[in-house]
Amino acid sequence: MRGAGGMLEQVRGAAPALDRRLTPSRMAVAFAAGCGGFFLLPRMPEAWLPWLLAAAALVSLVAAVPSGPRLRAALVLLAVTAAGALWAYADACRLLCAPFPERLAGQTLVAEGRIASLPEDRGYAHRFLFRIEHLRHDGEPAGFRGLVRLSWYDERPALPAGERWRLVVRLKPPHGFVNAGGFDYERWLFQRGISATGHVRDPAAAVRLDAGAGGYRLARGRQWLRDRLAALLPDGPAAALVPALVLGDRGGLTPAQWEVFSRTGTSHLIAISGLHVGLVAGVVFLGVRWVWAWTPGLARRLAAPRAAAGAALAAAAGYAALAGFSISTQRALAMLAVVLVATMAGRTLRPLSGLAVALLAVVLLDPSSVLSYGFWLSFGAVAMLLYALGQRLAPPFVVVRWGRAQWAVALGLLPLLLFFFGRASLVAPPVNLVLVPLFGLVLPAVLVSVVVALVGGWAWALWPIAAMLDAGYALLALIAGWDLAGMTLGGRAAWVWLAAAAGVLLLLAPRGIPARWLGMVFCVPLVAARPPAPAPGEAELTMLDVGQGLAVVVRTAGRTLVYDLGAGWPSGFNTGSAVVAPYLRHRGISGVDTLVVSHADQDHAGGLAGLLADLDVTRVLSGEPSELSLPNGVSAEPCRAGDEWHWDGVTFRILHPPGPGESGNDASCVLYVATGGAGVLLTGDIEAGVEAGLVATLGERLRADVLVAAHHGSDSSSTMPFLRAVAPRWVWFSAGWGNRWGFPKEAVVARVRTLGAATADTAVDGAVTLRLPVTPGPLSPSRARQVEPRLWRHRPTSLPP
Repeated sequence: MRGAGGMLEQVRGAAPALDRRLTPSRMAVAFAAGCGGFFLLPRMPEAWLPWLLAAAALVSLVAAVPSGPRLRAALVLLAVTAAGALWAYADACRLLCAPFPERLAGQTLVAEGRIASLPEDRGYAHRFLFRIEHLRHDGEPAGFRGLVRLSWYDERPALPAGERWRLVVRLKPPHGFVNAGGFDYERWLFQRGISATGHVRDPAAAVRLDAGAGGYRLARGRQWLRDRLAALLPDGPAAALVPALVLGDRGGLTPAQWEVFSRTGTSHLIAISGLHVGLVAGVVFLGVRWVWAWTPGLARRLAAPRAAAGAALAAAAGYAALAGFSISTQRALAMLAVVLVATMAGRTLRPLSGLAVALLAVVLLDPSSVLSYGFWLSFGAVAMLLYALGQRLAPPFVVVRWGRAQWAVALGLLPLLLFFFGRASLVAPPVNLVLVPLFGLVLPAVLVSVVVALVGGWAWALWPIAAMLDAGYALLALIAGWDLAGMTLGGRAAWVWLAAAAGVLLLLAPRGIPARWLGMVFCVPLVAARPPAPAPGEAELTMLDVGQGLAVVVRTAGRTLVYDLGAGWPSGFNTGSAVVAPYLRHRGISGVDTLVVSHADQDHAGGLAGLLADLDVTRVLSGEPSELSLPNGVSAEPCRAGDEWHWDGVTFRILHPPGPGESGNDASCVLYVATGGAGVLLTGDIEAGVEAGLVATLGERLRADVLVAAHHGSDSSSTMPFLRAVAPRWVWFSAGWGNRWGFPKEAVVARVRTLGAATADTAVDGAVTLRLPVTPGPLSPSRARQVEPRLWRHRPTSLPP
């Protein structure tokens, strides 16, 4: 490193003209580009890559010495870019070069390690991070160490952070749903350094080995504070909001509450980030500077701004520690430290140079932060403020200045928000225009109240704050119900996003730039363009990845049918709102024409409430309509064999049940979908008896090119007579990877292969999509895990035993 640094100094000193080209901004951007470019790779490269990157950096520096100024600058920037990629490789290799062995997935293991986070009490389970130090399988070392995410169900003891335990666990590699428009859980785990997920298998066999905090004293202290706050706070939204604002512990917030914050554009107020750290630092800076300036003895020894900057940096670091030095607080602290250290050193940073140095500090601290949406939104917000307001005279009125800043951030980040999340809140700008200034008073009041309550043991000190937060949340919940709270756009082509970005930059450009109104024209495609829909007579079939459940979307030229919605869990998480609705929004679909809930089992109907809360549904059909939990004003009709309808040249026909009266799996609606070129059979959870009845009644009329296997591939279904009658070219299975039932069963897969049919499986492939043609032809489905390969993506080859 010393030799490389010396060579770089020699290169810089060789030509003064080089200094003008190698600004801190360019160097920082080049390093960050190297980091970001590495994470664009579809998979972890071979071990020779770091040697190649190091050689490229060294060769570039050597070649730069005798080169002309321009080429010399380009070569040095190339070396810096290679160094950034090398730094990202080293960070990723910690997780991906020694991953959790797939052969151990689903096996009973004995793990020794320490609790590495604040456990989240979900009611039905505790969820926490566990740092495995030793792992054994059948008494033999398993050769794995790393951070895992565990759930402890049933009766469970108190779990102080840092305690060392021996636990009997079952683990699996980081595996999540893979669907267009959906949350990338595998990326989320990768960013946090989590190598596996699982649960405590035998709570009675758990042994506490050491009650000390080990290296997790900070987490232990934060847990003590959280428990004290829980005892002092009254029931209500504030019981979850105060720990979130003080400790960065958002485990108490429900999915419904997160939806309120998302629809009102106020999620950033709850997650401790730059705003919170900046507020604390700003209050301390102003207070210390005022006191210091009015104390002559102190002011003579050290300038008030420098003393205030040091105190503000210490306060910001302390608040970040309270938040557990989460990724967002690390990023905020790094950005703030650049400004405060420059103030302490008596240096004046140009805004762009300061932003560039902060960028460099963040990617040095955590290269994978470039994968975080917060990273782009944080730097994007600052960049938009500098671009829109940095070169203009400030208006005389504070309200006008604040309004212009909010307009610049809201408009500037709109394309990013829509690109990342598929929707944005139109009420967010006015809501934040009011709430962000108020938050500058609320956060200090919350922190002071917490200190008073904890030090004095006076619970009453928190009551006014709790009442205020409860009232504020109630108002946000009311606003979240407005139609303007959610604008849905997704699935646009790349050129649409580029045009929108150019349009926003033009709209926010200085007044001297001519024809700024053309920015509106560039933004039109963002609203007017639509994701491509099937042509008349065609249909698009997508079996979504919902884990151990089923959800299928059938689109025609102008209509949408959803067949089943996946599961729901006691935590409030359900695949209707987490998978199905985001996918539909991504495809530009704002409502469902017909929803078929095959039957009332929770792995098929568990997402019903979530979808109905997110999107309009015109008609609901079900094999067990009376067993569904439906909101007021929504009713379900029974599926009846023989019912048929046509959309855009596509036929939909119900084959089973004959009418009300069936129950359980055999009540499942069996739906046949046909275009002129292909047919699909959706079977729910029907079992062998219903299959035999359909064969006897319909015979060759059951023939379909694609069969979505009944009951996730259970051997109580997909009998050989039924498979022969359907004669599918493709059999699709919807199952969770590593599910405890072993679906799809080997016997079923063997029967399918005997017929010569090809298979697809959401557990291995993610979401599976197929275009059903107008005329007969080859059928080639796309698989999401292959269409969107990512460095961090789990690539299962088969189901574990």
